[in-house]
Amino acid sequence: MAPPGGGGQLRDGHRDGDRDRATAAGMRRFTWEEIGQRNGRGPAPQERWLVIHRKVYDISHFYRRHPGGARLLVSHAGQDATDAFVAFHVDKVLVSKYLKPLQIGELAPDQPSIEPTKNEMLVKDFRELHATVERMGLLEPNQLFFFLLLAHILLLDTAAWLILLYFGTSLLPFVLSLLLLTISQVQASWLQHDLGHLSVFRKTKWNHLLHKFVMCHLIGASAKWWTLLHSQHHAKPNCFHKDPDIDMHPFLFTLGKKFSVELGIKKKKYMPYNHQHKYFFITLPPLLFPTYFHCHTFYIAYTKKYWADLAWMLTFYIRFFYTYGSLLETKSLLAYYFIFRMLESSWFVWVSQMNHIPMDIDYDKNLDWVSTQLLATCNVEQSLFNDWFTGHLNFQIEHHLFPTMPRHNYCKVAPLVKSLCAKHGLEYQCKPLLTAFADIVHSLKTSGELWHDAYLHK
Repeated sequence: MAPPGGGGQLRDGHRDGDRDRATAAGMRRFTWEEIGQRNGRGPAPQERWLVIHRKVYDISHFYRRHPGGARLLVSHAGQDATDAFVAFHVDKVLVSKYLKPLQIGELAPDQPSIEPTKNEMLVKDFRELHATVERMGLLEPNQLFFFLLLAHILLLDTAAWLILLYFGTSLLPFVLSLLLLTISQVQASWLQHDLGHLSVFRKTKWNHLLHKFVMCHLIGASAKWWTLLHSQHHAKPNCFHKDPDIDMHPFLFTLGKKFSVELGIKKKKYMPYNHQHKYFFITLPPLLFPTYFHCHTFYIAYTKKYWADLAWMLTFYIRFFYTYGSLLETKSLLAYYFIFRMLESSWFVWVSQMNHIPMDIDYDKNLDWVSTQLLATCNVEQSLFNDWFTGHLNFQIEHHLFPTMPRHNYCKVAPLVKSLCAKHGLEYQCKPLLTAFADIVHSLKTSGELWHDAYLHK
């Protein structure tokens, strides 16, 4: 399958040629209605089809072997996955080898290229924008930028240990060392995010290799575990049952206005949700990394047999407990480890959730790529500090629209994205950093109140 050209749509001549070849090969023609019925739901056999560039693929047996995870592929079953395919895959030639045997036909000639549920003009304009982005070279990484990021991470990591070595383990050097290691760990999290999105090197294998070093060795978590979950989030952000980032609903928090009311009407109460904006401060930010992530990353790596990741992860723990264990007593060592994980977790959660929790949370409505991302994401104002503090995730909208784009180019594509949104009447939200943090709490408070009202009175 050829990568998209001229804005991501096949020209009429190419499309006619594909039809002739499909006819010659005896391939079938399908309507959008037929494809929509093959979404994996309903009685057996549960077929799963999807469309990429008008070609129809049967993923019913392949989805479990999908390198990006079964849940990611299944989330597009019965739908057009063209824009998601273009967004996620760097090496289209390699991926075409997997796709070719899965093709069972193509859309019938009388079927539009864009699904009826999607904004046709918006889809066309975005594909033109994507082609423009490629021509401008905005998908090309500046490797010096990423080298300097890695260098400052390693420098901070080393400095944290040296402070304890040369200045002792009294309170002041202990605290200073903690702060430096926390900064190093969070910045490493942002860098592994870049590597996981294949945006640091042109060649996929180099991204994967350095991803293992940063995520597994420097941080102590599985690179494949992160990719598995994060790709699902990008494919269908804030879509219930499809985005793992909102799986905390309803067991820890109730999220979104619609789901909060539904939960209240059903008289379900797993937590005192009307107080969730208060207990948020002492649960998710400080405890996500030290508790859930620690257990989950090892569980997934073991059950899915990510042996290479597990080996790399062990090198982190050997290095940490050997180097710091030579300077700190056992109780101090464990306290040091748990505190820096809590600080790292708090920083990560506030940044990662400020762009999504306050936004629309709903079931998958099978909207076009741009609308799906804009409804679920917002930006934070640009500044040198905000860029560094958030790992450029203050440009969340641009990141979600172009997930493989190197982060140093977000500010360059932002004006083009704003123009696209203005043309089609889409809200492009951008707010100050502290306002974004406050909106997390406000949205949790609103959701909790909606649940409480429905629980008592409906």
